[in-house]
Amino acid sequence: MNRRSLLQNLGLTLGSFALPTIGKASTSSPEKPYRIAHITDVHMMPLIGAAKGFARCLDHIQSLPHKPDLIINSGDAIMDAHRGGRAVAERQWKLWNEVVEKELSIPIVQSLGNHDIWVKNESPASVLDGKKFALDKINEADFYFSKDLGDWHLISLDSISPNNEGKWYTGRIDEAQMHWLKNELNAIPSHKPVMIISHIPILAACIFFDGNRFENNQWNVPGRWMHEDANELKNLFAKHPNVKLALSGHIHLVDKVEYNGVTYCCNGAVSGAWWGGNYQQTKPGYAIIDLYADGRFSNQYTPYA
Repeated sequence: MNRRSLLQNLGLTLGSFALPTIGKASTSSPEKPYRIAHITDVHMMPLIGAAKGFARCLDHIQSLPHKPDLIINSGDAIMDAHRGGRAVAERQWKLWNEVVEKELSIPIVQSLGNHDIWVKNESPASVLDGKKFALDKINEADFYFSKDLGDWHLISLDSISPNNEGKWYTGRIDEAQMHWLKNELNAIPSHKPVMIISHIPILAACIFFDGNRFENNQWNVPGRWMHEDANELKNLFAKHPNVKLALSGHIHLVDKVEYNGVTYCCNGAVSGAWWGGNYQQTKPGYAIIDLYADGRFSNQYTPYA
């Protein structure tokens, strides 16, 4: 069963709090890394125990012997603002923020996924308005941003761009964001390792197994599954060897691809199969990323239930 038929078979009828300030992280050491919990694709909805499941995930994260210093949410916090309409989106965002406000004691930074964005129609202007609406719900100031983490640097990209071919989004960054990214990478000291966050994978292997991707003697990977501008981003990263790690979600599957010195990790989904159990062989979970001062890192996918 692919993701489209799974969502249809679920038969879903879909319906802020102040975030802690993220300051400069204390300098890490090879013995004690800066720890991040990466959550993605929670798909909050008022059905099938999603709020309880998300609360259980947050409790699991905060019960670790080495509690994370930061949580990163890389998008799709709610189920489907695009198809459900504004009133449904409002209810889902309310439920999301109630759980976060009640259950979370760790600082969090958040990015947008395609399911977070409520749009009236397929126009770029409507997508922009929908992004602003969602950005307000997660209490973030910008669609894409850059944050210093002490020994490391974090860059979060906005993967969701309008598509002029009949689909309301595709995976890529626009010209203005690309210009910003190039300037940002030039400004970061070359000795400081960089971690990239995107909702849609820049590069992934699991995309080949999400639905029937092989037809008529060829593999078919839509731009909505993986960044259309992956080649341009790959070439940009090659000019900056301090770009070490790129994290994503969106596919609900787990993989790790190493290419040209960059490790690309697609880190599953908190909701698994949209709160229907495992998605293929991937259990509902999150990732723990340990960042070391000497540039080493680890990414460990962690099922929580």
